[in-house]
Amino acid sequence: MEPDFLLYPYQRRWLADESRFKIAMMSRQIGKTYTTTLEVAQDCILADLEERRTRWVILSRGERQAKEAMEEGVKRHCQAFGAVIKASEGDWKGEATFRALEVEFPHGSKITALPANPDTARGFSANVMLDEFAFHADSRKIWTALFPVISKGWKLRVVSTPNGKGNKFYDLMTGDDPVWFRQTTDIYQAVADGLPRNIEELKRALGDDDAWAQEFELKWLDEASAWLSFDLINAAEHDGAGDPDGYQGGPCYIGNDIAARNDLWVAWVWEKIGDVFWAREIIAKKRISFAEQDEILDQLMKKYRPLRLCMDQTGMGEKPVEDAIRRYGSTTVEGVLFTGPNKLRLATIGKEKFEDRKVRIPLGDDVLRADLHKLKKVVTPLGNARFDADSDSTGHADRTWAAFMGLYAAATAFTPLTVTSRGRREAAAFLEGY
Repeated sequence: MEPDFLLYPYQRRWLADESRFKIAMMSRQIGKTYTTTLEVAQDCILADLEERRTRWVILSRGERQAKEAMEEGVKRHCQAFGAVIKASEGDWKGEATFRALEVEFPHGSKITALPANPDTARGFSANVMLDEFAFHADSRKIWTALFPVISKGWKLRVVSTPNGKGNKFYDLMTGDDPVWFRQTTDIYQAVADGLPRNIEELKRALGDDDAWAQEFELKWLDEASAWLSFDLINAAEHDGAGDPDGYQGGPCYIGNDIAARNDLWVAWVWEKIGDVFWAREIIAKKRISFAEQDEILDQLMKKYRPLRLCMDQTGMGEKPVEDAIRRYGSTTVEGVLFTGPNKLRLATIGKEKFEDRKVRIPLGDDVLRADLHKLKKVVTPLGNARFDADSDSTGHADRTWAAFMGLYAAATAFTPLTVTSRGRREAAAFLEGY
């Protein structure tokens, strides 16, 4: 049943192995999800031809990714084979409600695609595909919840690019238990097998050596000095973050990292909903004039009416801060000098929010993930803390500092007072007691 004309040798090797437990570490954008959903679809089509039923569940890092796996993978393969399917979409309800996509075959076989979390992982008895498993929030908890699901002889397929060393995918991929079939395909092997990609052009366009090493060369990056680990970043990602249309009218705070030449000018808007800070809008610009910076800030201030705006006052930030105070008022705007102690305070407040799971950031934004992860804490020979970040085409951790300043703005903002009238008589009686 294998459509050879669609597959490169590394894809055929992965598809051909029939081990019960398979795990693959593959470069970005070389077809790992496409190939694995092909195996899932083939298994169900074969079961349908034999008039029996089987069951597959695809767990992706978010609802959007689950939909892509179903639409661009499963349904596309079923269409290529001419398979008759019934597609549906609805709510899957557990401890929380998730959007589930499902394909059903005439003899009862089913494929369901869902966002991964411990709740969805334990909700089925089925073969399972874990897509981009290294990027799943709570990967170890998902694994603990998942394994009883497939214990009755079901198959397990795990595919991902690496994402640091602090997750279950790293444990599985670097293990040596022969029960697992393991395959590694980096960008060089994929191109050697015929994938049409210009490696040098891709590397230059990406402009980030660490991101290239991890996403395309499949290197395990050292997490030891990273201020925000990939586990913390994974746990903060959410499909609903980063969407300005999702603004609910809650209290907002803005952090603004200022640059006019080499680095990025970034404005990060946080909206507080309950006790959680949602990234509502992130604007990053390079080499824009001070006039353009003012115009963008004016638009954000009018739209979100933030309780507080914290701005980088270091160096060229002096004038933009002075202008912002004149336009919005000194009780709303605070300039922050990036001294060592101030940077430590900003970074500490930011990290605590990530550790406490009190922030939500856009899901699957690779540039943002790299920016958040590139900030490193370095201890000097005199025992002082210093924060460093490599400067590249994606910035100098400018998004990260804007995010931290916004969270600092929330931590230092004045809480509005709510006054309730007692009425004239009750107020008079109340005052008589004083």
